[in-house]
Amino acid sequence: MTEKARAEEAMIEEATTGPVRRPATRSVAELLAAAHNGLLVASLEQRPAQRYVGAHVAALRAAAAVLAVRTRPLRGRPGSVGPRSAWTLLGRVAPELGEWAVFFAAGAGRRQAAELGIETGVEVVSTRDADDLLRDAETFVALVETTLGRPHQVGLSLRTVS
Repeated sequence: MTEKARAEEAMIEEATTGPVRRPATRSVAELLAAAHNGLLVASLEQRPAQRYVGAHVAALRAAAAVLAVRTRPLRGRPGSVGPRSAWTLLGRVAPELGEWAVFFAAGAGRRQAAELGIETGVEVVSTRDADDLLRDAETFVALVETTLGRPHQVGLSLRTVS
């Protein structure tokens, strides 16, 4: 194991050991509300790239809610190496969401390409891909709410399968 990998492992261990931090209900509720709002806005977008980006960001906000509950703040250490993404940390602290973390991490590069495409006017995401990701993100947000013991809304998307 490399020095960098050991440092990252130690940082993750520090973040996930000890008593689970119970965050202010408001912050988790705000993250979940932002995820729901993001899903709704994404479902109304006409351009596939905007729908794709909105759905991916909504899923990221839901992941942040899990991280808020299951990790504790780290004290800055000189030379410490943090995890590469929220998806990496999510897979560690919520193994039951590990497959989802891998799925959304794999789509991060495509989301970045879609964001660039929005700026340049080049569509890099198909309507089908955007609609599929939107449905997957809706499922993920609902699963996160269940995992956190929160009530969830079903069927937010206003889009239908074409």
